[in-house]
Amino acid sequence: MIEMNITRLYELSIILYALSVLLYFIDFLDNNRKANRVAFWLLSIVWILQTFFFIFRIVETGRFPVLSIFEGLYFYAWVLITLSLIINRFMRIDFLIFFTNILGFLVLAIHTFAPVQHQSPAVAEQLVSELLMIHITMAILAYGAFSLSFVFSLLYILQYNLLKQKKWGKRLLRIEDLAKLDHMSYVLNIIGMPMLLLGLILGVIWAYIKIEQFHWYDAKVLGSFAVLGIYSFYFYKRIVEEVQGKEIALLNIGSFLFLLINFFLFGSLSRFHFWYS
Repeated sequence: MIEMNITRLYELSIILYALSVLLYFIDFLDNNRKANRVAFWLLSIVWILQTFFFIFRIVETGRFPVLSIFEGLYFYAWVLITLSLIINRFMRIDFLIFFTNILGFLVLAIHTFAPVQHQSPAVAEQLVSELLMIHITMAILAYGAFSLSFVFSLLYILQYNLLKQKKWGKRLLRIEDLAKLDHMSYVLNIIGMPMLLLGLILGVIWAYIKIEQFHWYDAKVLGSFAVLGIYSFYFYKRIVEEVQGKEIALLNIGSFLFLLINFFLFGSLSRFHFWYS
């Protein structure tokens, strides 16, 4: 019972950490100070929980818990979270903060869901099932955000063509202005991108735990990371090269179409992805 309650707090830490990474990603792209502050406080809660678990483990074992690989992973994750908070508090290095937290999330997730560290087989099995559930939920949320972003880009192209052809009418008035459509499409991609990344991290951890012959060259795995790369290219074009307007809308539409190809075609070619459904 005590172990199950502790694992629930571990899972809460993972969820809060995921939200923190999402907000740090928003700050990383848009220099959003409000998002940074909320991310900092969410990460501070994670740090408090992790520190509590660490002290509890010291009292329980009567030693500094770093002798096993999983104890070392936990301490490593705690160090990364601590360093991230210090860097965020005293310096403004958004790139370093964001990627440090991605690494910290990966390490903490491995520690939380690895079944060998749990004494009860039932608890370990339930955690693996919940890991799959969190992975699927994050992936669906990411796909939902990308889908809405795709719709906004389609509306952008429709509105752009109506204005280009000077077809004034009720249809034109019922669609939002181009700037708003472009902004909403961008914001939804900002939400979808870190969700997809964290979902992939959890999915890979689940695959390593549950599947005996997991291969990185599986069609679904390669396709999912290709989707991540394509949307990264979208952000590069938009932020670094400052591509705007119709060109970036078409790129976003193309990115979503590839996401659909990955979901339906590569998913059907995968050796394992739908075996548990």
